[in-house]
Amino acid sequence: MLTLRAGTSSVVVAPEHGAGLTGWLLGSTPLLRRALPQTAIGGDPRAMGCFPLLPYGNRIAHARFRWLGVDYALRENFGDNPHTIHGVGWQRAWTVEATSPTSALQSLRHSPDASWPFAFQASVEYRLSPEALTIALQMTNRHDTAAPAGIGIHPFFPKANDPSLRFAASGAWETGPDALPLRQGPLPADWSHAASRRIADSRLDNCFTGWDGRADILAGPASLRIEASPVFRHLQVFTPDWADFFCAEPVSHAPDAINRPDLPVEQAMHVLRPNETLSGMVRLSPTGQ
Repeated sequence: MLTLRAGTSSVVVAPEHGAGLTGWLLGSTPLLRRALPQTAIGGDPRAMGCFPLLPYGNRIAHARFRWLGVDYALRENFGDNPHTIHGVGWQRAWTVEATSPTSALQSLRHSPDASWPFAFQASVEYRLSPEALTIALQMTNRHDTAAPAGIGIHPFFPKANDPSLRFAASGAWETGPDALPLRQGPLPADWSHAASRRIADSRLDNCFTGWDGRADILAGPASLRIEASPVFRHLQVFTPDWADFFCAEPVSHAPDAINRPDLPVEQAMHVLRPNETLSGMVRLSPTGQ
């Protein structure tokens, strides 16, 4: 693992565990969930503090999709859950390409397999300063035909300090009992986060559309501002009542977008021509100092 330090801020990067972060401390204050014991013992990426999402985010229904007239079945990757989730990168070891005391660049080269049938090359770079943690993602299609692509980040924020979440969005997807998106529509009043809403009062596992790329977590000394590139057109919000964390995930497409050909272009997965690249950046800035 690699430790990055800038001022009183420190981040631990785990290339062997999906290029994820085992945590982020500002002094003694955790800004991300600190990795659970099973991460160190068994390398469970679900226990990380943050990891990149690619070549898709969230779920693909029943681990199946059709692309350019061909039907594909994917290897299930989330226990006995029938849907694949979070893509490929979070479950692979990445290669360290360059490091400095404040940055780490990692790469992943994927060949077609049962987890994803299209070749791609990806990189994630973490850059730490006293003011912010910046995460830069890049994915290039290395297949010989056009291929679907999506990117995002999956941070886990602690529920200590009774956090609230504030952001602007114009719509949202309802989620069915199978955890798949059911229907998209205008933002319900009781889901609006234009004014900050307490996480403790929230029960969400939903994709917000028309997101403007900015969100604020109000959590005392663990307060953060999230700022994302325009490619991240949605914010996936997960606030489980059974956990000591919540998630606010900048993502490039709606859940299960690959199985929904009638989606508007701004919610669909990107289509990359051979050697075309999809990239974006997320900046997480502490505001509680």
